[in-house]
Amino acid sequence: MIKSCTSLKLGAIYRREGTAFLVWAPDAVHVSLALYEGAGEYDPQGFVTDHEGGTLYGMDRNDEGVWSTKVNRDLHGTYYMFKIESTDGAVRYAVDPYATAVSANGSRGAVIDLAKSNPPGWELDVRPELLKPTDSVLYELHVRDFSIHADSGMKYRGKYKAFTEGGLRDMGGNAVGLDHLEELGVTHVHLLPIFDFRTVNELDGYATGHLSREYNWGYDPQNYNVPEGSYATDPTDPASRIRELKEMVLALHSRGIRVVMDVVYNHTYTVDDGPFERLAPGYFYRKDVSGALSNGSGVGNELATEKPMVRKYIKDSLRYWAEEFHIDGFRFDLMALIDTTTMREIVSELRHEVDNSLLFYGEPWTGGMSPLTEQTVKGSQRDQGFAVFNDHFRHAIKGDNDGRGRGFATGEPWYEGAVVEGMMGSIHDFALHPSETVNYVTVHDNLNLWDKILIAEGMEQQAGLLHLMDGKLPDGGDIWQATAASNPYAGVSDEDVMRAVPVRRSLLANGIVLLSQGIPLLHAGDELLRTKFGDHNSYRSGDAINAIRWSNKQRFRPVFDYYKGLIALRKAHPAFRMTTREEIEEHMEVLRSSDRIIAYRLMNNAAGDSWSQIVVVVNGNEHEMSVDLPPTLYRWNIVVNEQHAGTETIETSDQGAVTVPGLSLMVLYEDRTEMKKGLVTVEVEYERRDQAYDGWNLWVWGTGVQDGSVLFTQGSSGKARVVFHVASGTKRVGCIVRLNDWEDREGENDWFIDIPPDEVEVRFSLRSGKDEGFNKKGQRDMAS
Repeated sequence: MIKSCTSLKLGAIYRREGTAFLVWAPDAVHVSLALYEGAGEYDPQGFVTDHEGGTLYGMDRNDEGVWSTKVNRDLHGTYYMFKIESTDGAVRYAVDPYATAVSANGSRGAVIDLAKSNPPGWELDVRPELLKPTDSVLYELHVRDFSIHADSGMKYRGKYKAFTEGGLRDMGGNAVGLDHLEELGVTHVHLLPIFDFRTVNELDGYATGHLSREYNWGYDPQNYNVPEGSYATDPTDPASRIRELKEMVLALHSRGIRVVMDVVYNHTYTVDDGPFERLAPGYFYRKDVSGALSNGSGVGNELATEKPMVRKYIKDSLRYWAEEFHIDGFRFDLMALIDTTTMREIVSELRHEVDNSLLFYGEPWTGGMSPLTEQTVKGSQRDQGFAVFNDHFRHAIKGDNDGRGRGFATGEPWYEGAVVEGMMGSIHDFALHPSETVNYVTVHDNLNLWDKILIAEGMEQQAGLLHLMDGKLPDGGDIWQATAASNPYAGVSDEDVMRAVPVRRSLLANGIVLLSQGIPLLHAGDELLRTKFGDHNSYRSGDAINAIRWSNKQRFRPVFDYYKGLIALRKAHPAFRMTTREEIEEHMEVLRSSDRIIAYRLMNNAAGDSWSQIVVVVNGNEHEMSVDLPPTLYRWNIVVNEQHAGTETIETSDQGAVTVPGLSLMVLYEDRTEMKKGLVTVEVEYERRDQAYDGWNLWVWGTGVQDGSVLFTQGSSGKARVVFHVASGTKRVGCIVRLNDWEDREGENDWFIDIPPDEVEVRFSLRSGKDEGFNKKGQRDMAS
């Protein structure tokens, strides 16, 4: 019975000549449609509790429990509710769970002509190109945080329309707001929940023209298919929030930036007065073995996504956002509470029927114990077309979320292997392909990156970090004053920002993310050294804690430029954005993973890259380290060092090793247009008593030019000779004299040839026999 109604279109289906209303209420005795000319009377808390007085229309029930009616006139601008009579005689009013427009605070549904909500140019809007998921650079952002601070200079502070304000500059001429996002180079803005949520009173400050004082992240769903009204300029106009969100999407798309929507289909804020319970009591929520509401979300309930009508609702909702608002992707909160069948169907259907470039990813964990057996956890995404947050990699890079625990970038040894695994796209961990992992260090949850580093460094007192409880100071003081009195950038010199250890650690952490295979995600403001003043759970801590301080861009401009450069490098070179496990295994080689050093190379024009060979070095030590480079006849161009990042050459190296400063990254590529200069010529003369030289060769390594086998050529003097080249600055090379492919060898130990400094030509001689060894210029000089 349920199966047959999952294909029905539910909600208010508007036409100018009449609107059809369909709602699923299988256990109701009677359902009526109530129409209103107004939004109702609000109480001081911003709620409408009395829904009597509407014009009632009886609804007919079909065999599947769908109630329907049609009103044959133009209802644009009319409000509506469903009046439900239950078997126990109770009468309740409910907002349509499929409502696409509502009154302020979501108290009543509204019928609108969605075409009238389209801003100019909406019909011409196209999604910015995205060829594959690993081309993405995600930027997680809260709508209000983006513009609410006074130094943003924006007219529409805290609103969707702030994203439409271009051409804004700070006192130093730096781009802020929308222009900043475009300049940074991210491909997607990942918005924290923008559906209608419960815990912010949309009318706060509206009547007086003041900014709302209320704040929340929005993980408390109320009306899933309606934009949040506190971000609109007029929350009392049901069309305003829809039009202004479309304006925001249009503005971002015009700058080449896609939009990802954070969705919360795992729980609702409340049950009894939530979006489902009054219409289908007991159906939408998961229960434990005792019949009580299960609590895998950690907030009191979880939606039973495995049930047909719940699955239908989620798929219908996502389709609506993707089609009506041109949303380009979805991030699923507590995705483990969504069964894997539902996730697979979401991805398959929306990719095939809406747009094949839509991006899907989520948190592969729960907030508590759940009776769901088919949880979407790490590993369940393999070859299913969606990605999961990589907490293994996150922990390896930074350590724990809220304490002093360290990872590779925050000073802990022995994490090299785990970081290498993440940099390879976790293809030997939980992912089949790199497109299945979202790599990140911090997001809105827990300590943000700057604060985590300060605490790991033991600098919280020096920085004056705050200790908040439920968004308030323990002594009840003013948070704005407290943040002004703190000193989160203690020890950072404005004249030499890049020298400070916390700065270097922060760039190391996100540099690892941006130089790894997979999908990178940045937390908004990391490129400005954003602080939340030590608040690890700022979901309702307000603007003083959460607002982005745009003045930091001028102050920390070298940091922003470094992020910008790394993103540009990643976007310009597909070797960092490989798609399959096979590509990575063929083209990515780990050169070193020890002593807090990680080095890898991308070789053979990986993924069709214009650079034939790229080397990435990550130094987690506080002191400089020398790292051997792969042998090549060609010069190395350095495009990332401890101060700068990008695609342009900063300096060049003709040597076989490179010195990498402490707590820094280095990226080099082989320049096939320039041969190395200053090569040292090494000639080895080899004499055998039996004069049998066929098949004998010198196997050499550490040359910095061309390692491997070099054949001897026999001269007229009864001796054989081989010549090879060594890169400038090389101090020692290793070698073995062998027959063919290890059929025999001279001596039991490896030999090493010391290369004197400043010499351009070095000769050695070697004789076969038990006293074999190297002679330089007639003098015995063997090292083994």
